[in-house]
Amino acid sequence: MVPYRSILFVPGHKPQWMDKALASGADCVVLDLEDSVPADLKAGARATVAESIRAVRARDPRVGLFVRVNPLDTRLTGADLEAVVVPGLTGVFAPKINTATDVLRYDALLDHFEARNGVEGLEYIVPVEMVAAIQNAREIATASPRVGAMIGPTAEHADIARAVGYRWTPEGEETLYLRSRVLLACREAGIHPLTGLWERLDDLVGLKTFAEKGRQLGFRGMIAIHPSHVPVVNEAFTPTADEVEFHEGLVAAYQAAAAAGSGAVRYRGVHIDKAHVDTARDWLAHARSLPGARLPGAQSAPVPTIDAPEGGR
Repeated sequence: MVPYRSILFVPGHKPQWMDKALASGADCVVLDLEDSVPADLKAGARATVAESIRAVRARDPRVGLFVRVNPLDTRLTGADLEAVVVPGLTGVFAPKINTATDVLRYDALLDHFEARNGVEGLEYIVPVEMVAAIQNAREIATASPRVGAMIGPTAEHADIARAVGYRWTPEGEETLYLRSRVLLACREAGIHPLTGLWERLDDLVGLKTFAEKGRQLGFRGMIAIHPSHVPVVNEAFTPTADEVEFHEGLVAAYQAAAAAGSGAVRYRGVHIDKAHVDTARDWLAHARSLPGARLPGAQSAPVPTIDAPEGGR
């Protein structure tokens, strides 16, 4: 999956909101058919979403386009997919998955409608919304090649808060364990780890702090529910010039030391060896794969001055 930094929700029955969503700079947009669409408007919203996908894709080949369908137990999922699996769709935001078997149920439907509608390669973003999903996160992450991302839960008022019974705080300590379970499952499965949303629409300072803490934990992107949140989220999950310079310099320092016969070296006062350079290369590969990535700083860093070979301190 493309390593989306920001994933913005738009109600599926309000296509006029798409212009603001695209203008926000969101890496990915989720057209919602579930909670934000009233029950009596869902049937009409399907056709609206399909048309929105076609219209957006004609003008923007870059942005990720997902649809959040209604959960399997509503028996609306098949009709949703029949309508919205159209060329230009990137994937499905698959709600209320609790087990690996639920993933396979989605697979059966999606295999059918891909073949029927001339679409291929669709992926899932899986929100972890219930206790069973937390417990089964590892199995869900590896249940299907279509699972491209999972979301560590952070909601203040939604399903996971009710299911677990925690009291939300801006610091997020009450969801740290829950999110960490999902993060580790994602890393083991090699899929994109996302952290959940920030519900307080006007608190951009709190959003910035929360997003940066998510990145520190190891998450690579975040859900957003308002266009004003997107620039903050994108900035939090985009490398800085100093970070790029450090990692490129670390690789160059190790390469210079290895060429001189040393397997370890001091770089900016830090011991580095092959494990460090492997981590730096992974970090740079991710940074270069970000949507529209134009890394700050030099792409080919000059060989830095090496402090001293390790072992000769």
